Amino acid sequence: MYAEQANKLVLDAKRIQNLPHLPPYAATTVRAVTKEVRDLDREVSNLIAPYNSSTTQSSDGTQIKSSFNPADDPATACALLVNHLSMRRNKRCLLAYHHTRTDKLEEMCWSGVDVSEIQQASASSGRQSGGATSSLSAEEEQYVHQYSDLLAAYKGQWTDIDLTGSVEPPKDIFIDVRVLKDAGEIQTEYGSITLTKNSQFYVRQADVERLIQQGYLQRLS
Repeated sequence: MYAEQANKLVLDAKRIQNLPHLPPYAATTVRAVTKEVRDLDREVSNLIAPYNSSTTQSSDGTQIKSSFNPADDPATACALLVNHLSMRRNKRCLLAYHHTRTDKLEEMCWSGVDVSEIQQASASSGRQSGGATSSLSAEEEQYVHQYSDLLAAYKGQWTDIDLTGSVEPPKDIFIDVRVLKDAGEIQTEYGSITLTKNSQFYVRQADVERLIQQGYLQRLS
């Protein structure tokens, strides 16, 4: 059935919206959908070719190129319509799938996740699913690098404002946090602290908010 593979991409895109990391890029499915589009386009060209190559002669002897009249051949008209709608649906499904993945990548960049961490998280996701070492396509890796550079340049104009921070005002100035993974030494307004795994601290929220977003720390209730 036409667009069956494309429907898998739509379902995958819907699942991506609720996942913390990107699942492996569906390269095989994407290639299958693009191949189907090319095959349908070739079939359309073959169906319409006889009408593009034939000519008729007018009353004054002028050669007029014939055009396809759907009323004269309903079967061909129906086949052309089905092929056209199938190609259009495939293309829209491809756009939706890639748009969802790029939105997820941009969201991760804005939340303060480093490019290398995105690649490590995607690689971990790929290994769990039995896939390759990275779940990002080559184009996605290039995109996230360039987007991160643009975002860094944009944020650099306002060094006193954390544009990636939460827009919600904090309810508590100081919070309890647990270290989920080693983050080394950080400087705070009240001195330096060393964040080692499983240790707990009572710190100012503004000093560790980025580390919470990146998954190094967990806020305790």
